Amino acid sequence: MGSFSIWHWIVVIVVVLLLFGRGKISELMGDMAQGIKAFKKGMSDDEKAEAKTDSSKTIDHQPPVGNATSASTAETRKTG
Repeated sequence: MGSFSIWHWIVVIVVVLLLFGRGKISELMGDMAQGIKAFKKGMSDDEKAEAKTDSSKTIDHQPPVGNATSASTAETRKTG
């Protein structure tokens, strides 16, 4: 009931090789490698796009001086 012995692992590997064959496993690993490469490329493209949009968004978020101050001073003159 403990961990598998070396003979259990050998039997499992032999069964997997018989079921899938050596060619299938290498194809599977090649497809997986291509998927990982595509994922990494997509992540780096996203990071480049984010950096590009972040550098173009350097706008100050200050309210316009003329409209905000004149409206607040007009209200204080009416109430005061």
